[in-house]
Amino acid sequence: MDEKFCETDIYDLLYRLGVTANYTGFFHTAYAVSLCMRQPDRLLLVTKWLYPEVAKRYKTNWKAVERNIRTVSGIIWRENRFLLEQLAGKPLAQRPCTSQLLAILSSAIPAAYGLDEAAALMGECTGTGNRN
Repeated sequence: MDEKFCETDIYDLLYRLGVTANYTGFFHTAYAVSLCMRQPDRLLLVTKWLYPEVAKRYKTNWKAVERNIRTVSGIIWRENRFLLEQLAGKPLAQRPCTSQLLAILSSAIPAAYGLDEAAALMGECTGTGNRN
């Protein structure tokens, strides 16, 4: 995907999962999800390609980004495991690692809206389309 969804859609999903903006990982996770939605192959090399990009934006290091996303994963697992399993499309025997969590979350918004609606949403967020 060349365009991105509105940050507010990602924030809304994180809030529904039980994560609030008082955690640094909230913003790290949201940005990482937006990057993965635009370029899903980032999930293949998270420590070399994804975390450093997030770290650069938030002026920190990749290890802090990974730790903060791991914290978010723990919160989601504790607060709303049921919704996370719905988004994953299957029961989860254990808490997902950070790359698994990002894969689940980055596929959740397009799946929730359907491809046509997702494209319209992306256009609205970037100011190039109409959303009914």
